Amino acid sequence: MTALLEVEDLRVSYGRIEAVKGISFRVEEGQVVTLIGANGAGKTTTLRTLSGLLRPAGGRIVFDGTPLSGVPAHRIVSLGLAHSPEGRHIFPRLTITENLRLGAFLRGDKAGIARDVRRAYDLFPVLGERRGQAAGTLSGGEQQMLAMGRALMSRPRLLMLDEPSMGLSPIMMRKIMETIRELRSTGTTILLVEQNAQAALALADQGHVMETGRVVLSGTGSGLLHDASVRRAYLGED
Repeated sequence: MTALLEVEDLRVSYGRIEAVKGISFRVEEGQVVTLIGANGAGKTTTLRTLSGLLRPAGGRIVFDGTPLSGVPAHRIVSLGLAHSPEGRHIFPRLTITENLRLGAFLRGDKAGIARDVRRAYDLFPVLGERRGQAAGTLSGGEQQMLAMGRALMSRPRLLMLDEPSMGLSPIMMRKIMETIRELRSTGTTILLVEQNAQAALALADQGHVMETGRVVLSGTGSGLLHDASVRRAYLGED
């Protein structure tokens, strides 16, 4: 079966420093796949390369049968691959509604955009309650909701989430993870980068452990969650 996303022997360099060293993985339609690992493992670099923000030094990326080599970032979005980046990168002086509408900048269907804004408010009710508020006045968790909602406005086939729980309170982290679970239940395909290994693996169909630019272990989310080496390295267990 052809995967929605196929990554083969991907290599990414910053000058002479090779940050991603020949990784391969697949994402099937409807799956949640997670990349876990410590800071500097190459997870964010991988997502930035998949979304066209960085150029690979080697390897092959195929999305829904289309090779992405040399395809610009805006074209990758139009193909159906959306990226909610680490650090959120919302537009602080724009309102919540304006931020959401920017996620649909490649679309021209006004009625559909309006429906999807309402869907974002259904998914994240706090955003709907504050829709005219400047995005920069939101809490960190609310900004993360906005970043995810903005990415969904492009109607992606595959949603990439980079560290959605970073810096959030335990309560807000649970809300974000519950939202990811809800998106999965509606058939959204998700590639999740997350330092909270336990939360990520509990959600994931498949997981890949990255260390210093390499995938060192792969398996089902449940299998990795119960793997002794993963539990020692990422869950703090002896």
